[in-house]
Amino acid sequence: MSEVYKALADPTRRRILELLREREMSAGEIADNFQLAKPTLSGHFAVLREAGLVSPEKTGTTIIYRLNVSVLEEALMALMGAFKFLDKPRTAAIPKPRKGES
Repeated sequence: MSEVYKALADPTRRRILELLREREMSAGEIADNFQLAKPTLSGHFAVLREAGLVSPEKTGTTIIYRLNVSVLEEALMALMGAFKFLDKPRTAAIPKPRKGES
């Protein structure tokens, strides 16, 4: 799970995941959205692959990336559980009026 959180910690990688949420894309299409060197983007793709957040498929010389939603959901659920967001809903406490107030 730590690989997933490491991958999500970087804003460039989060932006890549946002793009892939819309549709699968080739590495070149993703690169068109950034002003980064290709080796730098390749490093980001590697981190996302190692974390299981994206699934690459090579077709000829093109690599198509897809978002692996189940891994992302699992990481978010674990994080929410760690911070007790998955417990029963809490309602805001309404303060009781003081004596003489209504």
